[in-house]
Amino acid sequence: MADLFSLTTTDNRYGRKRSFIAPIIPACHLLLPRRFRMASAYGLSLHSFASAGVIMTFYDRKDAAAVFILRIGLVWFMFLWAVHKIITPQQYQNLAKNIDGIEMSFAQIYAVGGVQIALCVLAALGVFRVFSYGSLAAMHFFTITRQWERYLDPFALNDRGFPINRNPVIALAAMAAFVALLLLIHRDHFSIGGWLRRHAGARWWY
Repeated sequence: MADLFSLTTTDNRYGRKRSFIAPIIPACHLLLPRRFRMASAYGLSLHSFASAGVIMTFYDRKDAAAVFILRIGLVWFMFLWAVHKIITPQQYQNLAKNIDGIEMSFAQIYAVGGVQIALCVLAALGVFRVFSYGSLAAMHFFTITRQWERYLDPFALNDRGFPINRNPVIALAAMAAFVALLLLIHRDHFSIGGWLRRHAGARWWY
């Protein structure tokens, strides 16, 4: 008589139990990717692959989606400022003179904007993640250090009643997001670096 819970039946001739699913297991095994079949031959289980990060769970994918949204949002934020250096170099030339007290040529401003755009592309793809994410974060931190006094009075108003220190406070929020991105880089699965890490092992340059 068949046992519905173990999916076995008793062989009356020999008194042994046969499994209904035993013939199915080899067929299912052939459906697995080659690296899983090879690992199975050496006694590794799919749980081992999940633990190693090769197979992503539902929560892995959810975390990866959250980090992906965070990364793309920050890249777009920095990309806009970088492109504006190419479009309106005169504005940044005046900012460098009035805030930093330095003279910059259009060629220098174009070079800075080009470097920032290249870093944004690397960060969007998730390539050289520690370098690209960290470089964008460092550039943004430099921007913050140029206007510390404005953070001490975030509710200041001008003569017309308009808040004049609102943008610097937004910059602080973006800096906090950069710190969060760097701390969550190990959950950044939806990137080229994350894919390489899962399939080729951890490397600092991923």
